[in-house]
Amino acid sequence: MKSKSIYVRMLNLRREFGMFWGLAAGFIYMTLVFIGGIIGYMWLEGWNLLNSFYMVVITLSTVGFMEVLPLSENGRIMTALLILGGVGGFAYLIGAFSQLLVEGRLQVILGRRRMQKTIGKFKDHIIVCGYGRIGAIVVEEVMNEGYDIVVIENNPELVAHMEAAGITCLEGDATKDDTLKLAGLDRAKSLIAALSDEAANVYVTLIARQFNSKVNIIARGNNKTSISRLEFAGADRVVLPHTIGGIRMAQSVLRPTVTNFLDIAMRGKIDLQMEELFVTDTSEFVGQDLIESKIRPRFNLIIIAIRKNTGEMVFNPGPKEVIEAKDTLLTVGKLTDLSAIQKIL
Repeated sequence: MKSKSIYVRMLNLRREFGMFWGLAAGFIYMTLVFIGGIIGYMWLEGWNLLNSFYMVVITLSTVGFMEVLPLSENGRIMTALLILGGVGGFAYLIGAFSQLLVEGRLQVILGRRRMQKTIGKFKDHIIVCGYGRIGAIVVEEVMNEGYDIVVIENNPELVAHMEAAGITCLEGDATKDDTLKLAGLDRAKSLIAALSDEAANVYVTLIARQFNSKVNIIARGNNKTSISRLEFAGADRVVLPHTIGGIRMAQSVLRPTVTNFLDIAMRGKIDLQMEELFVTDTSEFVGQDLIESKIRPRFNLIIIAIRKNTGEMVFNPGPKEVIEAKDTLLTVGKLTDLSAIQKIL
């Protein structure tokens, strides 16, 4: 029973050290050899601690100095075993370190440390949990818009693929508090739970909402029953990919012109984009109606809706609709015009 417990502890240590296990095991072995040599000389030869320590050092380092004191037959046998064990231990350490270099693991470790420093500088970034079929599309779209992003993925192959593509990522379990903290959840603007397992998305949402009450959480669900569970867990919005895909396919048949126009606009094939414009407290548009703001003649933008700061949505607002602080204007226009108005909002 005791041997089984020791075996379990060794497995836990190996799992904890990961790719450094070879080096850790070598150092542990050499430490035991060193301590064993000191105790051996003190016991077999009756030497004091200083003489025993010095003898072990010159023996393991193979510098070729003479013995501190004359050795007995048992002392010589122990010295021979100490040399064999020490040389073998050093050879193992060199081999373990060479393996790290040859397999590129050391470079991977250094690269991940640099990536962690990069993440530490992020603020108001977006965290994506899961780089599967849905997560990969989310990452591509967000990066195309120029936002800082951190992807959490526990599949080493996908992590290696993202690192090669220059995507900021973390290898780990998104359902663990420490992993989300390393991703900068306390400084993040939004979190997207795109894991294939719905239960995992619920758990990620719970942790994220508990850790950061202000973060905007978008969670992936598998069916309509998922909506209530994820919203109860703290998700601001629940997306059902299969439902959205089915609706989009149906709309492509029922309203092909509208669907094609939206596809062209959203994919950037024409200089036209739908954008949300947040009205700050200091904006010159605060207190003005749409006619007074002259948004249409000045910036050539069409306002199709206004989300009031109370949450009310005003579709196709009239010319006398007043713009208030913290309103969100849903606009359609050219990218250059949208950039120009954002400078004064």
